[in-house]
Amino acid sequence: MTFKSIYPYTQETIAEYPAHTREEIDKKMQAGWKAFASLRQEGLQNRCTWMLRAAELLKDNVTEHATIISKEMGKTLKEAKAEVLKCAATAEYYAANIEPLLQPRLINSDGKKSYAAFEPKGIVLAIMPWNFPYWQVFRFAIPNLLAGNAAMLKHASNVSGCGLAIEKLFLDAGFPAGSFQTVLVSSKEMEPLIADSRVQGVTLTGSTPAGMSVAALAGKYIKKTVLELGGSDPFIVLKDANLAEAAKVAVKARMQNAGQSCIAAKRWIVENSIAEDFTQQVQSIITSLKQGDPFLPDTDTGPMARPDLAEELEKQMDQSIEKGAQLLAGGERDGCNFIPALLTNVKPGMAAFDEETFGPVAAIITANDEAAAIRLANQTPFGLGAALWTKDIEKAARLATLIESGNVFINAMVRSDARLPFGGIKQSGYGRELSVEGVHEFMNIKTVYIQ
Repeated sequence: MTFKSIYPYTQETIAEYPAHTREEIDKKMQAGWKAFASLRQEGLQNRCTWMLRAAELLKDNVTEHATIISKEMGKTLKEAKAEVLKCAATAEYYAANIEPLLQPRLINSDGKKSYAAFEPKGIVLAIMPWNFPYWQVFRFAIPNLLAGNAAMLKHASNVSGCGLAIEKLFLDAGFPAGSFQTVLVSSKEMEPLIADSRVQGVTLTGSTPAGMSVAALAGKYIKKTVLELGGSDPFIVLKDANLAEAAKVAVKARMQNAGQSCIAAKRWIVENSIAEDFTQQVQSIITSLKQGDPFLPDTDTGPMARPDLAEELEKQMDQSIEKGAQLLAGGERDGCNFIPALLTNVKPGMAAFDEETFGPVAAIITANDEAAAIRLANQTPFGLGAALWTKDIEKAARLATLIESGNVFINAMVRSDARLPFGGIKQSGYGRELSVEGVHEFMNIKTVYIQ
């Protein structure tokens, strides 16, 4: 079995990678377990030194790493460079801030001393997606490697080159051999990996069906999981919002990475009184976007990652139009190349409202007032992120408590940030990445009581 890397813009096969055999995977498990013991022995200071070196290597070779990303999944080169540099910045942030996050937490009790200690457990298996093929990996790997766990990556099959490049980077940075490894296996062959006793946790970023499958397997073998799944994030614009800024950010939040983001602003929910003005502003911005060759500096959106993904998005758009949505801009497709589209008159019952649309299609939904806007925002099985735009910050804080999601950003684009916990609720998953919560997810939180 081989995994092909296909350049989405031209559909040219750029590389083929043979799948790892069972024997090779077992050797990787042995190496990972050995590296786990080594990481604990080496101590935090050495782990921080290696992580800072990894950050340096990312910055020194940003174009090389970004080119791999763009070639394998179609992201524009400028977006790919930004992704690589975000990984470097996060590595530097954690190296500077990890020590207090790992210190035992003293607890008052009737004992002489009691505390919660945070100790690494073994190998963390990560099942990661293609849409942010570096950031999604580093987001889990940085805190776990610094905490003393070893990491094993099962990357999406269309970005195998990214997975192997990341493995080499951590090795070049000085981490012991086996600390971070990429395994090339199909999704159907995950059970032996999850079942392995050396694997002490599983983290997955991907679709909700993928999360259900992995969670079921992990439950079978009593393995801790963190799931970051799909989203249909609302972008709520109230009548007192700064419309020009909201329109600008809405388009960026929907169209970056060719719309292929779990936290993209997929449903724009706008109060009736400003809907026409908002629509005109976003339509003007969307029609100015240039779709095309991801390596050209003036390209705004590259191709989607695979033809089947573009076909599915086109189907969702067409189904919505058949039910009454209006196409105001874009929507033409040629292979993986999808012109950024704008739909209006979108309502519940349409694919553009009910389903996750993973690509460059924006949907405008109107609401009579702010209460109706919140109801529409929550009318979804997903709950990953939400944005709320209003000049009344006290009102925003109150409304934020009513929004069913793991993240609410006021007058800003939803994004992941190493300083802030990140994750969802409902069908968008559970558990948290980043911040202190992300550090502790795969640690043994050990109670120590001294009489």
